[in-house]
Amino acid sequence: QVQLVESGGGLVQPGGSLRLSCASSRYSLTYWPIGWFRQAPGNEREGVSCISSDGGRTYFADSVKGRFTISRDDAKNTVYLQMNSLKPEDTAVYYCATVSCGASGLGYTANDYWGQGTQVTVSS
Repeated sequence: QVQLVESGGGLVQPGGSLRLSCASSRYSLTYWPIGWFRQAPGNEREGVSCISSDGGRTYFADSVKGRFTISRDDAKNTVYLQMNSLKPEDTAVYYCATVSCGASGLGYTANDYWGQGTQVTVSS
């Protein structure tokens, strides 16, 4: 079983930045497309971004396009979500997962793996 661990969440003021990391200490993520989801209280889970296994394809939800970037460093076995120009509506628990990643979005099945999540709070 692939174990994913998110880090980098926290409290930031509107307009600020955070970089989330998704890593696995036991399994290579090299061959896995990785995605980021978020869920705020009372809201459905939203697919935010994903990156293909070779890093050549990425996807961003309209709500974050132009503000978030995604990258992967296979030497560090880590996928990053750089979040800039953060807004209060970005407040949520952010999860990384193994996914299918296409130009039109990201998807997952019951066989995919998830991290435990990291809280991002954007507030003044």
